[in-house]
Amino acid sequence: MFDIDLISRHFLALYFLFIAVHYASTAIGLSSRTAQSHIQYGKKGSVTWWVRQVFNLFRGAILIVCIARVFFPIDPWLGVITPLYNPWLLSIGMVTMLASLGLVSYNHAYMRQDWRSGIDNDKNRNLLTRGPFSRSRNPMFLAIMLGQLGLFLALPSLFTLVCLATGVAMIRLQASKEEQALQELYGDEYLQYQSQVPRWFKWMHTR
Repeated sequence: MFDIDLISRHFLALYFLFIAVHYASTAIGLSSRTAQSHIQYGKKGSVTWWVRQVFNLFRGAILIVCIARVFFPIDPWLGVITPLYNPWLLSIGMVTMLASLGLVSYNHAYMRQDWRSGIDNDKNRNLLTRGPFSRSRNPMFLAIMLGQLGLFLALPSLFTLVCLATGVAMIRLQASKEEQALQELYGDEYLQYQSQVPRWFKWMHTR
């Protein structure tokens, strides 16, 4: 019989180790090919710079916590929500995270060298409006938020609830800032695209 608790602990540790390696290797590989950084923090002290700092803080904390859970009994410190900590939700959470990973990988592959993390003021790049960008103006952010929800389900706790709430808030703020920058870069072309494709979903169409 499967021990879903043991499986989920090792799954989370390996998952976030993979994410860390994938993110770093993608950034390094693209930088080597294009001779420019694909990670943009923004001006020091700006809103986008602080969003990046918060993301890095929580990303590091999640990785450390997930690895530590494999070796040490730290769940009581995380405020595990016992009624939600059951095999069904843990399984749904892991499946959700795998779906998120698949979507992130798909978006990365679609964007290829056009992928950026943060706001890039390069006007020479074409505005992406097809593929996943024909259904959502922020498909990568959607995939990341899905992964954050999956983490909460795979480890229902006060810690992951704070991570989920903070992550969604930071992504919404970052999406707003990035779209403002794109309006300035592409002008009418972006405004037309904005009028045709929702920020998130059709039933959450906001400008």
